[in-house]
Amino acid sequence: MSDSTDALKAARGARDQIRTVVDAAIDAGRKLTDGGKAIDDHQPHTERLAYLATEAAAVDALIDYAEKADGRDPLAAESAAIFTAMVGARVRAQAAEQLDGFGLSTDVVGATVDSAEFKAFIRAGLADARIEGVGRQIVDRQGLPDCHLEAEELRMTREAVRAFAQSEVAPVAQEIHLNDELVPDSIISKMAELGFFGLAIPEEYGGQGMGNEAMILTTEELSAASLAAAGSLITRPEILTKALLAGGSDEQKHEWLPKLAAGEILAAISVTEPDTGSDVASVKIKAEKGEQDGLPGYFISGAKAWCTFAGRANVIAMLTRTDPDMSKGAKGLSLLVVPKDPFEGHSFKMEQPGGGVLDGQADRTPGYRGMHSYSLQLDRYFVPATNLVGGEGRGFYLQMSGFAAGRLQTGGRATGLSQAAIQAAAVYANERGQFGKPIGEYGLTRYKLGRMAVELAAARQITYHAARVFDEDERRALEPAMAKLFACDVAVRTTQEAQLLHGGWGYAEEFPICRYAIDALVLPIFEGVKPILELKVIGRTILSQ
Repeated sequence: MSDSTDALKAARGARDQIRTVVDAAIDAGRKLTDGGKAIDDHQPHTERLAYLATEAAAVDALIDYAEKADGRDPLAAESAAIFTAMVGARVRAQAAEQLDGFGLSTDVVGATVDSAEFKAFIRAGLADARIEGVGRQIVDRQGLPDCHLEAEELRMTREAVRAFAQSEVAPVAQEIHLNDELVPDSIISKMAELGFFGLAIPEEYGGQGMGNEAMILTTEELSAASLAAAGSLITRPEILTKALLAGGSDEQKHEWLPKLAAGEILAAISVTEPDTGSDVASVKIKAEKGEQDGLPGYFISGAKAWCTFAGRANVIAMLTRTDPDMSKGAKGLSLLVVPKDPFEGHSFKMEQPGGGVLDGQADRTPGYRGMHSYSLQLDRYFVPATNLVGGEGRGFYLQMSGFAAGRLQTGGRATGLSQAAIQAAAVYANERGQFGKPIGEYGLTRYKLGRMAVELAAARQITYHAARVFDEDERRALEPAMAKLFACDVAVRTTQEAQLLHGGWGYAEEFPICRYAIDALVLPIFEGVKPILELKVIGRTILSQ
């Protein structure tokens, strides 16, 4: 039996013990929260359960991948064993701390995560030499990714996007960040020519119909070059695409989807308001029925916030309140496709012949530059009734469907950013010498790179798994949320560790690692801020099943 076979066999056994404890804890949580109805009375515990369930799902995804890779990824089995030990150690500690809350008996704990066999597995999996061994390989190959993909079509997609990202995006990424510039039209037009905007759009609407896994691979490679100047470009049209496919009329699908697929129009998404963030059902901006020059439609008045890419976009998918009765909550919300002219710069103003006005002002941010996020002010801005997606009152549900796609995309963005950080740190570790030798020859450097690489492997596989699940059923919100939650946390940790490995130069804006660390901070915030994702999406789902 080979070392990798032994490692996977041990990881599978430990995975079963972890799953026994996590499943028991979730079952107890269902009783505690009355099937998820009383989550808000037990928020810390719900968050704890949501994260445990997410890490357990990441263990499953990484072990499954390692089994299928079958030697074609030299680090797969080791990564699976080490990551399972990482999660196992946390589960064991929490089982001891939360014995009653998890509904566990000492007998169950003793037979699972506190057994001699399990503790031996953790000690072996978290041995310094073992993790350093992974780090040594990362240093030797200068952080270059080596993830195996089964399908040739996916391998070809990744290679093509990686080549484009390195030749077209990477050379200008730092300049865009330092000067807070907008994404160049040259990048947008080349991405459109290569079909990046239509990867997951069905062929009947002008897309390539390749599915969500190809889209995630594309997002990942683009994000490794630049999160804001490339990686996020296909997320916004993807959110609108899912809403149109779920609720749009045939006319709307044939009108908008081919243009989105071709990159002929670019979309922004507008949900958040100055006083309304995660509580989407409380959106206040008014869309009042009326006519303009005999054309029926809606006059939109109010304010929106954090509308990313609103300036350059040709359309804004905007969640509005078509029923003024706030007591109706989400049932009073509708989704309108708001047309506008594209603008460059940090501010814009649209003035309609009938007097409607749409003002946009970019908010200054320390990172994620290239997209620009805008505060919007609308005063009787007219939108034709034909731009109402799914009918009045369905906007919230269509937007949530789109958000699941956005969260999946964010898992891809996070893995790409983590990959870029590891690669930069590994290259630097080979080049930077201290005390007579490259820092990559020191044990702590290798240990840190090893942990980073293992966590990235888990983040990547939970995201790929979520993409495949989403291909089967795009009503599934749990898996994309878990991928987003875990991969974004990994990106924050990885970029910060990589920055520290650069020492003082990691704080210099001229070094890309500084950009990576700053950009990563936004990932746990957008497409569902981390606490809300844990409580209202993951927690509610696992506790109500």
